[in-house]
Amino acid sequence: MAPIHKECDYLVIGGGSGGLASARRASGMYGMKTIAVESNRLGGTCVNVGCVPKKITWNAAAIAETMHEAKAYGFSFEEVAPFDWKTFKHKRDAYVRRLNGIYEKNLYNDKVEYIHGRAHLLNNHEAEVVLDDGSKETIKAKKILIATGGHPNIPKTPGAELGITSDGFFELEAQPKKVALVGAGYIAVEMAGMFNCLGSETHLFIRHDTFLRAFDPMVQEKILVEYERQGVIIHKKSSQSKVEKGEKDGWIKMHYQDDKGKGVLDLDCLLWAIGRSPEVEDLGLEKAGVKQNERGQVIADDYQNTNVENMYALGDVCGKIELTPVAIAAGRRLADRLFGPPQFKNAKLDYTNIPSVVFAHPEVGSIGMTEPEAREKYGHDNIKVYNTNFTAMYYAMMDPEDKAPTSYKVICHGKDETVVGLHILGIGSSEMLQGFGVAIKMGATKADFDSCVAIHPTSAEELVTLK
Repeated sequence: MAPIHKECDYLVIGGGSGGLASARRASGMYGMKTIAVESNRLGGTCVNVGCVPKKITWNAAAIAETMHEAKAYGFSFEEVAPFDWKTFKHKRDAYVRRLNGIYEKNLYNDKVEYIHGRAHLLNNHEAEVVLDDGSKETIKAKKILIATGGHPNIPKTPGAELGITSDGFFELEAQPKKVALVGAGYIAVEMAGMFNCLGSETHLFIRHDTFLRAFDPMVQEKILVEYERQGVIIHKKSSQSKVEKGEKDGWIKMHYQDDKGKGVLDLDCLLWAIGRSPEVEDLGLEKAGVKQNERGQVIADDYQNTNVENMYALGDVCGKIELTPVAIAAGRRLADRLFGPPQFKNAKLDYTNIPSVVFAHPEVGSIGMTEPEAREKYGHDNIKVYNTNFTAMYYAMMDPEDKAPTSYKVICHGKDETVVGLHILGIGSSEMLQGFGVAIKMGATKADFDSCVAIHPTSAEELVTLK
């Protein structure tokens, strides 16, 4: 069968949140003939193996925590069966499939042509798409957006293939009895917290003394101590030498070294969470002349321009703040600039003061600079830091050993005490941060915080009553 040739105004390679947001804006709002190509499931990492199924699992873990804590409030009940991981997993899968369908319907509603296949660039205006049946289509486009996302890394440790990645986490049909996670970023920390709360013996292997090392030191210190209190076994200064099959069917042995010496751990699940790489291996960037950095990420400026005039890139493939809402916002701004009216000719995403949350146990929220970053940029004499550590009222009925911490930090700069960083840890931090994020984005000062009347009794009121 002869190859099919198509032409369009805008070719979007990658059906994740950022690419689809840009495609829909270009077609649905500005009438551009747009084609979106995706080789996997629509929605990308976030919908399929990221934010969405992760948050659902976090909800299950939070419910398990609540059931444990309910006894302190006078409730008495007995579990008649353990957590039904398999039923939960299949219901979560069904929810994700519904979202896949909604994404496809939205493309149809906005008149975006959707092609399921693998795209390979031929030059800076053309791509060849290999369809599911092996046939090929060639697409010629005036402008091309690269939004292919990324994938988890697996180390070169012998036997590493016996472990899984965060993608594999969502494929587990049964709950592991004994799990090890290797990594110190938010993926490892979130999944360790979920496994632990749901009852798996959980080991977390980190290379240094703390995890979440991109976050403020307060967050690093508090969350590590809290995870240890909750029973997560943390292996500091660790490395893994090899992984091999164990004696029991489905189990493996991991050989490691940590700050206590060498050891071997029998596991029924090993999860690597050691970072991600851009999904560019067979994209053909070199044929189009698109430059990449040393990690393989596509180099793009603040306007999402690559070094090739008609080619653009955004999202995880660029490695610049790898968060779904960032990719969505960047995709829409790009479509506005490329296809919108004159007032959008300079449209771009402002990458400063972007809030982020770690769905750990407890939650962590952060926006702006860490304290070390602020002191380095502005100098020690121009920075004032406000801290508070307390026990949320939720824990009032509980024994001391069952009380989780709440810690907040506000970092201010200059005589006006402009808030340049806010870091919160404790119950409700994710929902709380969105509102404070608006204030900080608008340039709020400490005086603005102070001028807001507190809502009592809440944890959030502590942020407007700091001394």
